Amino acid sequence: MPKFLIQASYTADGARGLLREGASGRRSAVEQTVAGLGGRVEAMYYAFGADDLVVIVDFPDSVSMAAAALTVKASGAVQTRATPLLTDDEIDEAAHRQVPFRAPGA
Repeated sequence: MPKFLIQASYTADGARGLLREGASGRRSAVEQTVAGLGGRVEAMYYAFGADDLVVIVDFPDSVSMAAAALTVKASGAVQTRATPLLTDDEIDEAAHRQVPFRAPGA
C-alpha cells in the first residue's frame, strides 16, 4: 500500500475543535476517516511550530489520499500537505530505469 506523510496545521476554528475534543478524539476521527477509505494510520504525532500534526498513513492508492485531502481541506479547519513516501526498493527500481531526458540547452 502506498505510504504518505501528512503535515497539517489547524486554523483557528480547527484549534478550537481540538481543544473541545482533545487529542484522542481527533485521533479517533482521523483513524475513522483513513479506515473508511481502506487505509491505516501508522503513526500520528502532535507538534508545534509550522505544523500542528504529523501523520503517516497507508492508503490503497493515490486517489484515496487525494479524496481524504480534498475532504479535509474543504472543511476549512485544517491545511494539509501530503508527501508520498517511497521504500528503498522503490528508489532502487527507479534508479535503474532508463529515462530519456535532455537537459535544457544541452
